[in-house]
Amino acid sequence: MNIPAQKTQKSAAAPAVPCNCQPSEEEMLRSLDAVIDGFSKTDGALIPILQTAQNLFGYLPANVLKHISLRLKIPYSEVTGVVTFYSFFSTVPRGKHVVRVCLGTACYVRGGKEVLEAFKKNLKINVGETTPDRMFSLEVGRCFGACGLAPVAMVDDDVHQRVKAAKIRDIISQYQHEGENVKEAKL
Repeated sequence: MNIPAQKTQKSAAAPAVPCNCQPSEEEMLRSLDAVIDGFSKTDGALIPILQTAQNLFGYLPANVLKHISLRLKIPYSEVTGVVTFYSFFSTVPRGKHVVRVCLGTACYVRGGKEVLEAFKKNLKINVGETTPDRMFSLEVGRCFGACGLAPVAMVDDDVHQRVKAAKIRDIISQYQHEGENVKEAKL
């Protein structure tokens, strides 16, 4: 006589759900301290430490600059001097995507100013600002080394060549949709 086997439910662990949690400021400062410790007694450590801090925090807030100053035992004015000298560093939060419009001579002559105005109009921000949703920041560059392709704009590391003001909305929309892999727009 065949007795049907009873189905038993095995207690399976719930599938892991990725956490979109951000580390706390305290955790990020601990990570930064580990980097600072790794650079102890190394000349020229300030710039790589600032780069690490900006990667951790997304920008360089005053409290982080003060922390770096104290940990490295260097004047706060020296830290802020380096931050304000190099355009790579930002003391305000940046968007997920950084838009840079070239206003070097070739790009300017070929319509770079109009391209910048179109980005400002479409993003509803000025140069140096970030959209309220922190999706985009807008910056100006002086030369991207692509003068033959002018005017040029960059979104993150993607170079957009021969950009026309009328096509700015198309460029922006490529980056508004999460998960899309945008490499090079040919406009």
